[in-house]
Amino acid sequence: GRAAPPLRADRLGVAQFAELADMSLSGDITVEGEITVPVGAPSPDEDFSTLDEPVRETIMRDLKAVGKKFVHVMYPKKSSALLRDWDLWGPLVLCVSLALMLQGGSADSKEDGGPQFAEVFVIIWFGAVVITLNSKLLGGTISFFQSLCVLGYCVLPLTVAMLVCRLVLLAGSGTVSFIVRLLVVLAMFAWSTLASTAFLADSQPPNRKALVVYPIFLFYFVISWMILTFTPQ
Repeated sequence: GRAAPPLRADRLGVAQFAELADMSLSGDITVEGEITVPVGAPSPDEDFSTLDEPVRETIMRDLKAVGKKFVHVMYPKKSSALLRDWDLWGPLVLCVSLALMLQGGSADSKEDGGPQFAEVFVIIWFGAVVITLNSKLLGGTISFFQSLCVLGYCVLPLTVAMLVCRLVLLAGSGTVSFIVRLLVVLAMFAWSTLASTAFLADSQPPNRKALVVYPIFLFYFVISWMILTFTPQ
């Protein structure tokens, strides 16, 4: 009589297992949620890139963008045009042009002026980097390359001053020539400083703008001094 309960329990467990084995998952259990990811057909605008357009159109578009930035520098006003689509092509062209025009001037060595080209190139880019880092440390909201873009493009008036000074030096190097070059350099120095501060003013805290403008003033002053003291060999 004592062995009957274990046998009845075993039979009950086997019966329950058999019922579970006979269950069909296909129609009794429903799965909630979405397990498929809809993939739409890409639009033609999303697939378009500069790799799909002719090289001529790409070059012309970039040249127009650089030209528009030159116009904004020559007519400075508070605008974000130089900040939205920044590039370093314009600053590179201006830096190389200015360094080439300054090459061959009075230098310590009597060689071909190669080191002087490197000095001008390094002074411009290193000065722009230092001003940018100073702006970022003072809490400026402008990005690193945006600041380099603005500072580089604002060298345009000084590049024009260098071109005018070289033309004036062709006529002679007397007192009148020096006065003309001084007036031109001073005017373009003020133009470069005002243009750069007009673009960078809104990106700095109001109580720290003077700390940002002062290094910019020194940066363009050094370049202006190099242009004014230039004398061809």
